[in-house]
Formats: sequence, C-alpha cells, structure tokens
Amino acid sequence: MRYLPEMRILLVEDDLTLSLIMRRSLADAGHLVDWAGTVEQAGFLWRIQEHDAVLLDLSLPDGNGLSALRQARARGDRTPVLVLTARNRTDERIQGLDAGADDYLGKPFDLAEVEARLRALVRRRLDLDDQAQVGQLLLDRRSRRFFLSGEAFELPAREFDVLWELMTPPGRVVSKLKLSDKLSNFDESLGANALEAFISRLRKKLVRSGAGIRTLRGLGYLLEAEA
Repeated sequence: MRYLPEMRILLVEDDLTLSLIMRRSLADAGHLVDWAGTVEQAGFLWRIQEHDAVLLDLSLPDGNGLSALRQARARGDRTPVLVLTARNRTDERIQGLDAGADDYLGKPFDLAEVEARLRALVRRRLDLDDQAQVGQLLLDRRSRRFFLSGEAFELPAREFDVLWELMTPPGRVVSKLKLSDKLSNFDESLGANALEAFISRLRKKLVRSGAGIRTLRGLGYLLEAEA
C-alpha cells in the first residue's frame, strides 16, 4: 500500500547514470517523472505537459538550463523549480534565483532531501496546510495518509492519487483532463472510463462520510461537504 502524494516531476539532467538513479528513486516514492537531457528537450516537455515541479540541471549539452527556465517564466509558467547543479558558487546561485528558480541544491545531494524540498515548494505554491478536512474525511500531508472518522482510510494507489488531487486543496474544480494528465505517463495513459471508475468507487467509499464528489458537466469534479 502506498501512502505518498504523487507529483508529476520534470527532471532535466544529462548525466545518464544520475538521471536513472533519480528517476528510480522518485518513481519508488510514488511520483511520475518525465526526463529531458537537453535544453531543447526540457523546453518541449515543459510546454506540452503540466508538472508539479521541475528538477533542473544547469550544465546541459546544448546550453545552460537557465535558458529553459527563463523561457518558461517569460510565458507565465510558475511551476516550482529546484535547481540541481555542481555549480555551487554564490554568484551562480544568485543567477539561478534571479532567473526564476525557487530553490537551489548543489551536487552531491541526498535524494531524500531533494524530495523533501520538492514537497515544500509545491506546498508553498499552493498555499497548502498540513491538514485538510471535508466532512469526516481528513488528509494529513505530513504522514501522507487519509483518515475517515478518526480511523485510517486505506485506498488502492490510483484511488489514493485521485482523492489526493481533489483535496489539493479541497473546494476547487479539477478537470478530467488535469486528473488524467496528472495520473498518466507517456507509456500508459489513464483513459476517461478508468477515471470514471475510480471516481465511482471513491463515491461509494465516502458514503455517510460528510464528503462527496460532485460532477460539474463540462468542467470536472469537485470534492465538497455534503449537507
């Protein structure tokens, strides 16, 4: 059973060995990872796919990673960016932050610290509290678990992911496309029928919880307190 929030992360790193280690580590932690090894690839993936966070190396074969960051910020993209680089001088950290990076971590680094910093950046961007509650359903972000009427509320991985997204934060409409994109990867897409099946199962499990999932035709899903 996995009790980890699933983020969609863009990893920009040209070192094949390091990128493989990071991709495996982040995937094992329950995250979806898109990988780019050049500025050009990073710019393309950054434009076509929404991400929760970007891990950005600076020294890339076709240029400086900051150019991809500047392009993203110029078009209004506010995705949190954690710069990972061997360039750990103060002036280079300042350049990264001035270009729009949210945090900076020099190599070598601890993978657990990378993930912790990513979670902090995403929470800060969404202005999330450590806990969110709708009816008797409680999400504790620190323990990365759901509780229902004070008892642990265990869910299969995909249902967990869907419910986490609907509560991040609660009270907002989440489109079917966003949910599908968030829970899909380039090798396996989450179709509309599968998504509707997850929503249906969650509705049944939330009966008499004081929390319900409402479908807003043409808009998406909304988790809200029931009367």
